[in-house]
Amino acid sequence: MKPYLVGITGGSGSGKTTFINSLLAAMPEGSVALLSQDNYYKSIDQQSKDENRIENFDIPSSLDLDKFYQDVLRLRDGHSLEIKEYTFNNADVVPKIFHIPAAPIVLLEGIYALHNPALYDIIDLKIFIDAEEHHRRYRRVQRDAVERGYDQDDVLYRLSNHHQPAFEKYILPHRSNADIVIPNNHGFDKGLAMLSVFLQSKIGKPL
Repeated sequence: MKPYLVGITGGSGSGKTTFINSLLAAMPEGSVALLSQDNYYKSIDQQSKDENRIENFDIPSSLDLDKFYQDVLRLRDGHSLEIKEYTFNNADVVPKIFHIPAAPIVLLEGIYALHNPALYDIIDLKIFIDAEEHHRRYRRVQRDAVERGYDQDDVLYRLSNHHQPAFEKYILPHRSNADIVIPNNHGFDKGLAMLSVFLQSKIGKPL
């Protein structure tokens, strides 16, 4: 049997990573593989620049979506993957090598997880993690400025000039086409419980 493909998208700062980590913890060991688009960003020299010569990491061309799609096909065909960590241009970090095993359920996560039409057509369940703009902005500042050490002025510039326009143009339209929309302004417990029960039923191991 081919794995059940679950695409999970939403704006940057919507809480996708936190939600997915909670979902993985709720699922039986070995039942789920995770493929994140975070490790498919192109190198900084390949990124498009805006009118102020600032690289834009929030548009579809910032990611190698073709490679992501090909790797999804490999997982769908029962093969495992070795993925090199993207270190967000931090020269002080030695990238890890992630082993992505074959599994009955494959989570495909990223702001453009549903963007490639070919990939969209083979995803079995499409999920949109939804959060209001002020929540997304706060979480992204916490992640980029606090956790990743980016300059806060740079983070705020990219939020206003790159992320929000790209979100409205490329990401938000997927909300209306998603099979499930999970609100995450103040928590996602109900959505998590519903999805974990459904996915466990797909592998014959309900809660």
